[in-house]
Amino acid sequence: MNSDSFPLRGNFEHVEYWVFDLDNTLYPASCRLFDQIERKMGLFVQDFLGLETEAEAKIVQKQYFRDYGTTLNGLMQVNGVNPHDYLNYCHDIDYTSVEASERLDKALSKLPGQKTVFTNGDRHHSERVLNKLGVTHHFDGYFDIIDADFIPKPELKPYEDFFGTFSIDPTKSAFFEDSARNLKTGHELGMTTVHVITDSIWAQAPDDADFIHHNCQEIEGFLEQVIQEHF
Repeated sequence: MNSDSFPLRGNFEHVEYWVFDLDNTLYPASCRLFDQIERKMGLFVQDFLGLETEAEAKIVQKQYFRDYGTTLNGLMQVNGVNPHDYLNYCHDIDYTSVEASERLDKALSKLPGQKTVFTNGDRHHSERVLNKLGVTHHFDGYFDIIDADFIPKPELKPYEDFFGTFSIDPTKSAFFEDSARNLKTGHELGMTTVHVITDSIWAQAPDDADFIHHNCQEIEGFLEQVIQEHF
């Protein structure tokens, strides 16, 4: 299924600010980059907590994600982990599966307005991904988990801090995310929301997700459709 399977609900002509999550959003989930990160999260948990198996670590990892928004936040709140050690370890991965996207480059070049990355990851990881995609020059800045004082989406405060940092009016913004629960907060603040659908169970939307305005399964085609219909 491609983005054309989802008719656009409403218009994008009011949008002046284009806000993108990073992982499994700006790059396709099919390259499995985040699989590497997720496994490193489990290995970090296993080593830091002295657990015997990866399976035990995965249980803790997912429980922290559910209870604290991210595995990192759980480790910080419960176990006092140094967040920089965690981020450096989990983002020490192989980026060769991320390929340059001429389609994304062209689409971003035709979108009028400011473009930013809003991620629960860190800036260094974001920079490497955008460099691999060949789209770094389109972005006006990054707001990462360090900028958010390690408070993750979908908590309200990082959104408010992000808007303030880049002088964004959320009612004039479009927000692209693979994690449905992060879109809920954006919707409550007035953002136009786009769910980038993946096969990750934790990222799925509930059946009654009226906080999601649009859906797509790959971002390039969706942006091309937006440009064709509105710009």
